[in-house]
Amino acid sequence: MTATHRRPKLVHITTVPQTLAFLRGQVAFMKSNGYDVSAVSSPGPALEAFGRQEGIDVHPVQMPRRITPLGDLLAVFRLVRLFRRMRPDIVHGHTPKGGLLGMIASWLAGVPVRIYTLHGLPLETATGLKRTILRWCERVSCALARRVYAVSESLRRRAVSAGLCREERIAVLGAGTVNGVDAEHRFIPARVCSYEAARARRALGIPSEVRVVGFVGRVVHDKGVEDLVEAWKELREEFPDLYLLVVGPREPQDPISAEADRVLRSDPRVRLAGEIGSVRAMYAMMDVVALPTYREGFPQVPLEAAAMERPVVASRVTGCVDAVVDGETGTLVPPREPHALAEALAAYLKDPGLRRRHGTAARARVLRDFRPENLWLLTRWAYEESLGRRGKARVSRRAPRRPVDLLIKRVLDMSGALLGLAILSPLMLLISGLLLAVQGRPIFFRQRRPGLKGRVFSILKFRTMHSGSGPDEKRMTWIGRLLRTTSLDEIPQLWNVLVGDMSLVGPRPLLVQYLQHYTPRQARRHDVRPGMTGWVQVNGRNSIDWDQKFELDVWYVDNGSLAVDLMILLKTIRRVFERSGINGPGNASVPVFTGSKPVRQEAAVSLERSVTG
Repeated sequence: MTATHRRPKLVHITTVPQTLAFLRGQVAFMKSNGYDVSAVSSPGPALEAFGRQEGIDVHPVQMPRRITPLGDLLAVFRLVRLFRRMRPDIVHGHTPKGGLLGMIASWLAGVPVRIYTLHGLPLETATGLKRTILRWCERVSCALARRVYAVSESLRRRAVSAGLCREERIAVLGAGTVNGVDAEHRFIPARVCSYEAARARRALGIPSEVRVVGFVGRVVHDKGVEDLVEAWKELREEFPDLYLLVVGPREPQDPISAEADRVLRSDPRVRLAGEIGSVRAMYAMMDVVALPTYREGFPQVPLEAAAMERPVVASRVTGCVDAVVDGETGTLVPPREPHALAEALAAYLKDPGLRRRHGTAARARVLRDFRPENLWLLTRWAYEESLGRRGKARVSRRAPRRPVDLLIKRVLDMSGALLGLAILSPLMLLISGLLLAVQGRPIFFRQRRPGLKGRVFSILKFRTMHSGSGPDEKRMTWIGRLLRTTSLDEIPQLWNVLVGDMSLVGPRPLLVQYLQHYTPRQARRHDVRPGMTGWVQVNGRNSIDWDQKFELDVWYVDNGSLAVDLMILLKTIRRVFERSGINGPGNASVPVFTGSKPVRQEAAVSLERSVTG
């Protein structure tokens, strides 16, 4: 087998093997798509277990979690020797220490593709010399990596503002997270039977008729456990039937205070479950979940709780602002303010309807934005792009646009958006008034859509339907139908163009859930910024099928230019007056894209492996 056709070697590296658990399912997916996957971490039973479960080779290398110059140098030496023997194509580093050692060693060993995933920033709560050292460690990791990915948008912004990584070198895959959340097979409220929850309650000595506030995570200072204890002192007096359930291990590196530890151990209505294998039954017992943490990357707990239809009260800090939609899927409170935490938890305890509404909305969001298959596909495309494999078989593709052309396009986008907003502002005010009179609030419709490189943003439109369920054509109002047929509902997207989420011309941004159905060729539509109008819109729009649309999108990616953009804009004006191709056949909205059968089977097989593996 020639070198060009061999399976690319992918190596994941973490400091502690427990972190590898976040990659379950993704490893099987990459293997099924032609990658030879292995893992490197500190030795221990967890590393060996992960290798057996995923069916991959694992390599133990001792890597201290703390900063130990001699131990770290020895670890780098061992990693360099290992990488030179393995000759990987990609080294993917995770966690601050694993990323630092992995990036240094892979750079020294000449690994062609080095990827660092930023899971969080410990420096956010560090002080003094330790903070300085952590900042420089992150800068080195980001500088040596060929590409940096943050697990959340707020973490990406924090890394850029702190000067850790240049903005053009760091991105977020999809809606973020480490590995998504399996809300279809693992965290399913309907499948947690009353017997399973009742058995867990009996084992912990929690009466069946009482309410429960839950905490899941490491029992350490940075997770805000001491604030949780202070909030608990208020809640236990107000709610005599309330219990506190704490699930997670203790760690000596960041211990809680002796007083907080005493309260947790001595209070008869506090249950310390410790570290357990499956937390599904724990979430099922909880009425509301608390996460008063001081720093995060993208916490998994709020998404797992959301999948179980449980509202979350979390701190308004990096990562949590991405995991919890304040007032919709949970509540965000200021960090280090136990009284605010207690008040927010009390609001849910007093109002079962509020718990239900936020829990239902939370699960719907997880199913929409955080499916594991979506993140696996985006990660695979990132690998292929780094390896130079995507689109390699096409011979008619033009050279990429020159940087100066992209700069001109961006300047024209900003100028056009500003001019459009200024000229159309009276019309926008008129439309807003009519919508308010006919449909009520909200005036605007916001929805998460994937943009350039799959990065998710909120697209803005005028709302054209009544809220609720039912066929689109019945919910469509007369003003909404008018806005649709004239494309005036798209005007607010000028704001998306102005801030850089979109361009005036490009492939239209589709739904996040469609990502899992794309073929690699179809996914190339994300190689450019999405547009308010595009090649599809002037060549049939919704009157053509999905396959034709994707071929037109790929054509634009390969052949787009400033001249082509101008032609599309002029044709779009004519299409608006013609009002052609606006709706799908027999629908007020476009039919759902479900992809080809092979792609659906691929995702299903990969997910099944993650569940049974």
